[in-house]
Amino acid sequence: MTLADLIPSLRTSLSSRLAPGLWPETARATCDGQLLVGGVDLAQLAAQFGTPVLAIDATDVRSRCRAYRESLPGVEIAYAAKAFLCRAMARLVDQEGLAMDVCSGGEVAVAAAAGFPGARMVMHGNVKTTEDLKTAMATGVGRIVIDSLEEIAPLAALVPTRQQVLLRVVPGVDAGTHAGLTTGTEDQKFGLSIATGAAAEAVRGVLARPELELVGLHCHLGSQVRSISRYVEASERMVAFLAEIAREHGIELPQLDIGGGHGVAYAPEEESMDLAAFGRTVPAAIAEACQWHGLRMPRLTVEPGRALIARAGVTVYRVAAVKHGVRRTFVAVDGGMSDNPRPALYGARYHVRRFGRPERVPSRPVTVVGRHCESSDVLAEEAMLPEDIAAGDLLAVPCSGAYHSSLSSTYNQIGRPPVVAVASGAAVPMLRRETLEDLMLRDAG
Repeated sequence: MTLADLIPSLRTSLSSRLAPGLWPETARATCDGQLLVGGVDLAQLAAQFGTPVLAIDATDVRSRCRAYRESLPGVEIAYAAKAFLCRAMARLVDQEGLAMDVCSGGEVAVAAAAGFPGARMVMHGNVKTTEDLKTAMATGVGRIVIDSLEEIAPLAALVPTRQQVLLRVVPGVDAGTHAGLTTGTEDQKFGLSIATGAAAEAVRGVLARPELELVGLHCHLGSQVRSISRYVEASERMVAFLAEIAREHGIELPQLDIGGGHGVAYAPEEESMDLAAFGRTVPAAIAEACQWHGLRMPRLTVEPGRALIARAGVTVYRVAAVKHGVRRTFVAVDGGMSDNPRPALYGARYHVRRFGRPERVPSRPVTVVGRHCESSDVLAEEAMLPEDIAAGDLLAVPCSGAYHSSLSSTYNQIGRPPVVAVASGAAVPMLRRETLEDLMLRDAG
């Protein structure tokens, strides 16, 4: 029995405290059980837009953009659009002076429709279709990252003027993250291996094409990386390869893109990557490596996505049913794996909070499940929720701004939920709810 069990009034006081490190910076819980983000009452937001609904704290996003620029002075910060993209998000990123990492013609088109300058886009992708590249050319994408030997000739044949390119290389560094999120090791689908000689062959192939201007190297270790030493190790291997290129070809490439994947906490016991330590350590290690190899310091680029948008997002669900099983209690909500597939894909863990009424009873572990026809449609295991949880209650899932909307689907023909920016007490739609009419538009029958 806890102190809050002995003194019920203390429980109400404790319920107004939010788990540190997970919520948007403007989030606030009240003693009567309400939850506000960006000055907007999330219960009122749910009433206005329905549930599920994803609220994005615009102030939080701007604050994180500025923190990156302050922690990495002189380094280009490119927002990884795959984490979450719509026209409003592209405009916000543009206003904050960031570049943008895009990986399809669709992402290029959305950003361009918002007025984002093509010159500040970096295009990735291990498979770039002809249509992707044509869209990039029409938009004037500044740099294209070549991911395979087979990309070189088709790209050279398409470019209307000389195109700046980088080579994505495999540094052979294990990011120490989930196997499904690791991209910097050998024997996976991304990049050109330094160890096998594929990267060196690609350098020669690009330099032989006058339509292409090789300006640098790129790597990406994976996602949810918290170890700064792994970034240092990868960067040092990249600089060593820059030195090999200089010796063989007599050129010093002026750019080095070390990717993103910076880890974010999704549960109270997890930690985010230390941005300040990253800013102090990684550029200094690169400078030291360049000095050792006799190279000039290249212009650096980092590509945070999740680290800028994840914590800004809070998803609101409504409880539809509570079932007491033999060993577990299941709390079913009106969303699920179609709006958040990450638990099913990676075993991702989430914190869940009830709001909308005060907590006057103890909390117990429950399993929060979705509405879809899969046993794997589980949003949170061992979520601590009040034992009087009931149908109609509202649940908030913090740190849901990244890879929720962008990975969402229409499984079971359920429309994707809306995304709403909240700031200074105002709620402004970013993406509307997908309707039955939207779903039928693609049906050619």
